[in-house]
Amino acid sequence: MSDARTNMADYEEARRTFRLGVPAEFNYARDVVDERARVRPLDLALLALDPQGGNPRRLSFRDLSERSNRAANFLSARGVTKGDRIFLMMPRIPEWYDVMLGAFKLGAVPMPGTVQLTPKDIRYRIESSEATVAVTDPEGAAKVDEVQSTFPALRQRIVADGAYGDWISLEDGMERASTAEPDSAPTAAADPLLIYFTSGTTGQPKMVLHTHASYGIGHEVTARFWMDLRPNDLHWTISDLGWAKAAYGKLFGQWRRGAAVLVWDGRGKPDFDQILHIAESYGVTTFCAPPTIYRQFVQMDLSRFDLSRMRHAMAAGEPLESETFEVWKQATGLEIHDGYGQTETCITVANYPSLPKKPGSMGKPSPGYEVAVVDDGGVPVEPGIEGQIAIRVKPQRPVGLFSEYWKDPERTAEVFQGDWYYSGDRAHVDGDGYFWFGSRTDDVIISAGYRIGPFEVESVVMEHPSVAETAVIGVPDPERGEVVKAFVVLAPGRVASPDLASEIQQHCKKSTAPYKYPRQVEFVEELPKTISGKIRRVELRRREASTE
Repeated sequence: MSDARTNMADYEEARRTFRLGVPAEFNYARDVVDERARVRPLDLALLALDPQGGNPRRLSFRDLSERSNRAANFLSARGVTKGDRIFLMMPRIPEWYDVMLGAFKLGAVPMPGTVQLTPKDIRYRIESSEATVAVTDPEGAAKVDEVQSTFPALRQRIVADGAYGDWISLEDGMERASTAEPDSAPTAAADPLLIYFTSGTTGQPKMVLHTHASYGIGHEVTARFWMDLRPNDLHWTISDLGWAKAAYGKLFGQWRRGAAVLVWDGRGKPDFDQILHIAESYGVTTFCAPPTIYRQFVQMDLSRFDLSRMRHAMAAGEPLESETFEVWKQATGLEIHDGYGQTETCITVANYPSLPKKPGSMGKPSPGYEVAVVDDGGVPVEPGIEGQIAIRVKPQRPVGLFSEYWKDPERTAEVFQGDWYYSGDRAHVDGDGYFWFGSRTDDVIISAGYRIGPFEVESVVMEHPSVAETAVIGVPDPERGEVVKAFVVLAPGRVASPDLASEIQQHCKKSTAPYKYPRQVEFVEELPKTISGKIRRVELRRREASTE
């Protein structure tokens, strides 16, 4: 576990030479966190802030090791054993880490969920996974109790960050528990580590099963090469703890690299001014946020904030358009390193610090991953031709790829075919090997024989100064089969009008191929989104169908 500087100096050399070793047994909490606690016990691991961005709690690696031992011993005393599923829904507080790491040590399988889940969402997750334990805060406990009668397998109900009814207090249980290493069996690299429920745009969420090696080891690539993390870095990824983004940026690779993680218990809608004040006040050195947040940043006066200690910026969760990239760079001097991955993977394609940037591009494949754009038969297509993003799984399965959609062999078989894992996302590769995102496979618009990726149009619409957010779908047209329609959320102070709609259309005609411009523009107050913040184009299509 070296603390040496490990920037990717040469992308091609890293692709040729980098390999991740996978031992027969591995446990992230023991082999990384506890090992850090043994070697560098007082190093900062977690900086936790309250909703106002103050009252900092600084937890060292020794603190995390001892707290996770307490959590593991407490859970074990409550009958939690290897393989038990734990429904875990908490705000961004240190106790989430206690339960996650403690569960790993026992070989139990946490299932993180965002605090925005409804009782209906909770019922589906607990019932489909046959969870035996629920750990949440008082607000979440009330939601669980609302549907409690439907959970015969749920044996333990544990509340954190307050008290609720007859639920057992996590803090009280941990206080009485021992800090000694829990007496539990080793975990094999292929043992289940955690389950994420994908948000998706259609159908019920799938249960994405990761093993101890896939995330505990695989996110080394995420943190070392894409995030460029080094010891003494303070890294901040903006994410709810219930999303896979938290695994990317708040838990796994960061502590392998010896960096500290900032977690802010922000509640409600994001306060963009407060985010930048926190980054300034605490000296955040590496920062990752969804493009939607950067889009808000670039509409602000960024000169009001001293971000001089920030040396590396990243974006993920949705494609980043070139306009936001350029404005942020001009204001801060930092390039935004866009990265692509899924709940099912670690970082898969990214803009790395050593690569020249092509604003709007996803970048190039990660070390350890062979990624291609393929046709329906699994054959890589020529540069410039759009196809589906696929990851080669034979003869060598990459470390970091999920094991299966748990309890759903049909969906698993749909995405693992032949030598490939099919991502469901469309893109093309240019002559230099850079990937360019197109759309989800079910979002492609077919107009007069042309295949149009919504993101291509959305990127151009977003360049217009009146636009704060947009989503594009295809709507029925008697002549062309479908035409492009843009739903537009206006920037503050802008007023919807037919003239503005025409102005946006003319802007698109000048910036992209004529057949791609939105022939219809509708101004809306907000766009429908999944719990994880992704735009639900399927909901917009459903609305359109209901008005026909």
